[in-house]
Amino acid sequence: MQLGLQARFYQIMLVAAALFMSQAAAPAPKTAPKAAPKAAGPITVLAFGDSLMAGYQLRPGEGFAPQLQRALRAKGRAVTVVGAGVSGDTSTQGRARLNWVLAGMKQAPDLVILELGANDMLRGQSPATAAANIDAMVKAFQSKGARVMIAGMRASPNLGRSYVTQFEGLYPAIAKANGAALYPFFLDGVAAQPKLQLADGMHPNPKGVAVMVARILPAVEREIDALR
Repeated sequence: MQLGLQARFYQIMLVAAALFMSQAAAPAPKTAPKAAPKAAGPITVLAFGDSLMAGYQLRPGEGFAPQLQRALRAKGRAVTVVGAGVSGDTSTQGRARLNWVLAGMKQAPDLVILELGANDMLRGQSPATAAANIDAMVKAFQSKGARVMIAGMRASPNLGRSYVTQFEGLYPAIAKANGAALYPFFLDGVAAQPKLQLADGMHPNPKGVAVMVARILPAVEREIDALR
């Protein structure tokens, strides 16, 4: 995600999302049945997304990938989490660099956490375009033998009911169609919480990332267990 005039707009989105989450419990993340079980051994997790994955304005070790790796290793998991977040990326840009990222990895990912679409929404781009890109990325990762967890995002209500419905619905629809896991809201627990955000009101600070990791950790562990 990028800063600028979009910051206030995104703050409105986060507040709305937090209210939504407080009124209705998010559905339990699904586990993907498609990838073949793998032998016991070190696991590689690829965290693929935008600035929320990239650790925007955070110091080394404070972003999502390193914090998730520490949390998993603290629980005795032999896991390496590779961060592949690029600030400002739309789903189109993420799709364009997917093969390049995979080619540069020493080991193919066993599990991919895919988080993209927020910048599409902030720019008012078509949910259909985002859906096509995310669906293609899920299929590409699965074709390499990886399980995929889709991290969803909420849309600003200012975009209108039709847009919100289409955008928020694309994540569960793609997960269901591809047998991928779904984590409904990547910013769960951090949205509209100033103490967990940077001064821009958009991105998580180190404490916010810790909350995100704690919330998603059980779902990630279920996916890792499914690899065995």
